[in-house]
Amino acid sequence: MLRDGGMRGDDFVSIILDTFGDGKTGFMFKVNAAGARKDGLISNPEHVSPDWDGIWTARTKIYKDRWVAEIKIPSITLQFRENHPYFNIEFTRYVAKDIITFRWIGTSIDAHPYDVKLTAKMEGVENLSIGKGLSFSPYAVTRLDKTYENGKNTVLKAETGFDLRWNITPGIFAMLTVNTDFAETEVDTQQINLTRFPLFFPEKREFFLEGSNLFNFGVGLYGDFIPFYSRRIGLYDGEEVPIDYGVKLLGRENKVSIAGLYVKTRDSGELKGSDFFVSRVTYDITNNLKIGALVTDGDPDGVSDNSFVGTDVIWRTSDFMHKKKNFTIGGWWGQSSGDLTGDDKDGYGFKIDYPNDLIDANITFKKFGKDLNPALGFLPRPGTKQWSGGIAIQPRPKGWLGNYVRQFFFEFYGSQVRNLDGYIESWRIFTAPINLVTPSGYHFEFNYSPQYEFLTEPFEIAEGVVIPAGGYRFNRERIEINMPRSSSIQVGGRVWFGDFYNGRLNQWETYFEWSKKDGSIKVAIQAENDYGYLPEGNFIERLWQVKVVYAFNPDFVISSYTQYNYSSGEIGMNNRVRYTIEPGKDIFFVWNYNWERFDGESLFKSRLLANQVAIKIRWTWRK
Repeated sequence: MLRDGGMRGDDFVSIILDTFGDGKTGFMFKVNAAGARKDGLISNPEHVSPDWDGIWTARTKIYKDRWVAEIKIPSITLQFRENHPYFNIEFTRYVAKDIITFRWIGTSIDAHPYDVKLTAKMEGVENLSIGKGLSFSPYAVTRLDKTYENGKNTVLKAETGFDLRWNITPGIFAMLTVNTDFAETEVDTQQINLTRFPLFFPEKREFFLEGSNLFNFGVGLYGDFIPFYSRRIGLYDGEEVPIDYGVKLLGRENKVSIAGLYVKTRDSGELKGSDFFVSRVTYDITNNLKIGALVTDGDPDGVSDNSFVGTDVIWRTSDFMHKKKNFTIGGWWGQSSGDLTGDDKDGYGFKIDYPNDLIDANITFKKFGKDLNPALGFLPRPGTKQWSGGIAIQPRPKGWLGNYVRQFFFEFYGSQVRNLDGYIESWRIFTAPINLVTPSGYHFEFNYSPQYEFLTEPFEIAEGVVIPAGGYRFNRERIEINMPRSSSIQVGGRVWFGDFYNGRLNQWETYFEWSKKDGSIKVAIQAENDYGYLPEGNFIERLWQVKVVYAFNPDFVISSYTQYNYSSGEIGMNNRVRYTIEPGKDIFFVWNYNWERFDGESLFKSRLLANQVAIKIRWTWRK
């Protein structure tokens, strides 16, 4: 029953609404049989941003032979064209135990689940109103913080703030946030990093998620390059930076989409407050062709001057060669400026994508200048040229074999990274000679992946374990087994093994999940244990995670999330209670408890680091 929880193991229904009627963007609303709600913003046919939370409601009832859902979506929750005669709409039902998706319009096996072009017209919406278009959401939060690293320190404080939203037109709205607070935001899921590059963490803060799909830039970038990475604002070196206020302008008008953001942070310790500005504009030349531009300005360090400007073009269709096939081609260019040295400050790239059920193939190229440095972006490997691509052949067997295999996935993908002098820094080939799903939902996979890494300088992969500079060619293998997602008890995992640089590395990732059939209780345990054996020394990395959720109903949920990182010795517990009186009116109780293991001691011998309790009330009035 958890809001925005995983539903692939549930029987659910969903509605896709393209409220502008142009097949570009949309909203997704999903309800499972237990009455849990999930929503998101659609930016392309293969992706939905599920962290957006709109104000809407749903109720369900289960009978002996069927279940019924009623969904109510206030028009003020949406953005749409004023007096436009229709929305585009699609209905979907997913039956988990049979792994079957029923769709009203997009019934082609190549149809992507979030393709707003594969929808029908819903007429009679031209008189929908946004009222006065005002939404006022004040909050009050009380915190009790106790830290113990330098002696016990207790701070009790109360804060207030608000969000104000104004629908300037039915398609364009503005948001103002004052003294922004994110007390209710769930903590980040920790990751083990065995690379020499920074890790990517998704945005979870509500203010930055609202309309986030309108800021998406380029094609084929993903974690290699994100020119606007909203976590750069309000967070610095892992610490929260207070936000005085922020303003957003978002929406669509005819063929133009606009997204603007301005945020002002205040001084925090030695860090100076900063001003941040982001603007994104796109224009639909045709139903399939879109061009756009992105501008960012500001540096989280509070001192330096930094800006980025980029442009992109994307052509996308779901009826390629008039055969109802998906095809995308696009390119981008960008350049940073400000307090930077050097002249190689630009980047560019393209992607050609043919993502269909039987054949899924793509090729991507990206070039990042060595002086390209967008301070509000995420770029782990500047100064490189990167090629990637491959093909997956995915037949669905018939006859006797079809009784045992639902679909095969024969995959071959490769990637290469060169520095700007032409020398190879990395290459990797990923193959899946065995990868299949059974009719009941069991998943079996074997992978073989040769790769190469060139270290220009020594790399400390773990404390006290330093891999010397030089080139390393090694092979990795993986075995993965997963139970059907519809099972109340799920056990599975994967193990990577084989060579690693000049030694060996075994990585075990396992999970156990149990859900009560009525959806009220879920227990999930995940563990990653990495064992490295190198000439320079052996190392062990562990990450254990336990999540327990109890729901009285979809509007009253208690959750507890505990993470233990072996290398740092830290244990963190995030406990949350969310009570939704009605959509838009919430009470949160959050208790964060952090402690660490003494060096060289067992897990049960530890010291307290921090203890934080917060109570937050958020109330929304709309008119």
